[in-house]
Amino acid sequence: MDFTSTRGQTPPTDIDTALVAGLAPDGGLYVPAQVPRLGLEGPRATLADTATAVLAPFFEGSALAGDLDAMCATAYAFPAPLRRLEGDGDHLLELFHGPTAAFKDYAARFLAEALSRLRAPDAPDTTILVATSGDTGAAVAAAFHRRPGFRVAILYPEGRVSPRQAHGLGCWGDNVDAFSVEGSFDDCQRLVKQALADTALRQRVALGSANSISLGRLLPQAAYYAHAALAFQARHRERLNFIVPTGNLGNACAAILARRMGLPIGEVRLATNANDTLPRFFAGADYAAQPTRATLANAMDVGAPSNFERLRHWHDSDQALRASTGAIAVDDATIREVIRDAPSRHGIVPCPHTATGLHLLDALRASGDVRPWAVVATAHPAKFDTIVEPLVGHHVDVPPALAASLSQPAHARRLPATYETLVEVLQ
Repeated sequence: MDFTSTRGQTPPTDIDTALVAGLAPDGGLYVPAQVPRLGLEGPRATLADTATAVLAPFFEGSALAGDLDAMCATAYAFPAPLRRLEGDGDHLLELFHGPTAAFKDYAARFLAEALSRLRAPDAPDTTILVATSGDTGAAVAAAFHRRPGFRVAILYPEGRVSPRQAHGLGCWGDNVDAFSVEGSFDDCQRLVKQALADTALRQRVALGSANSISLGRLLPQAAYYAHAALAFQARHRERLNFIVPTGNLGNACAAILARRMGLPIGEVRLATNANDTLPRFFAGADYAAQPTRATLANAMDVGAPSNFERLRHWHDSDQALRASTGAIAVDDATIREVIRDAPSRHGIVPCPHTATGLHLLDALRASGDVRPWAVVATAHPAKFDTIVEPLVGHHVDVPPALAASLSQPAHARRLPATYETLVEVLQ
């Protein structure tokens, strides 16, 4: 299968090349030249088995094709349960059961497995450069920690992640370096893109990407949507609709990709925080990146979502894109209210990001929508204890893997938001 750039200035390439490159040479994002259609009649026995079936068409002809079963067994070794909420019979797709308690664990582990196998034994070490607004960096660090042939450089916005998220970024050591950038997530993302597009730098330093701009992040995330939707259809004989809390649009693009592959997914709706670039667009305004605002749902503090390029690429026009989905913005006051009410209303304690999705669910139900919906739970609430616990009035238990990382000392180096400084620390 060939893969092309969203900007159309890069010749078609194979998946192995696209995975190693991360960003296309023209600065665009890699996408499948043609989206394969799957005819799956129900889920496989495990999430890993479903992932293998979903990903197999993309890896035809790849050097990794024969290893796909083993890669998926490792990457999807923990579940993504579809939990029934109390109340109206709605559901929560829990994606926080991995080692860093966030949905990014699945794809980060898959990408690490792929890049390890594609790396020549005598190749120089590859630096995986990643920008994070809270959760991506820890998932990538966990996936590549002590992995031979790789170094990880994490850029995160200083003071704009939760204390436990910051600890989870800086606790690894060994081959993982965390940099606290004096700026916003968009500054971090800009620096990463600039480095990946810097031909002179890449001649001196082998660079790779693990952000959602990477094809190796996009494709694996389609698997848990497929597994949940297929299981739901098998039980209820109807399509499941998804509400995706989103910032950089990677997880949302994966849901939309799974739907384009013919999987039984109905509507996909998006919930953002007060960073309303997407809601403005879907309400009819021209697309325009906005300055990033700090919010309680910090992992979604994105004013210029990179994956918007993929959404535009998959639609003939902005009008067609607006007709295919929608987005709402949820402010901090509403997030607090949803978290406070969620235990009695839904029987759960949500993280601030999941709370935006629950608010959209409540709005849909209030408007008379009776279709089955699943809210995507992107992170465990224990990662946001300083926000969540005062609102729900009790301690939130910490998952064992997260507790293990919190028990380790953490350190990050401050970094000005300048490209010259980044180049210095990468060389």
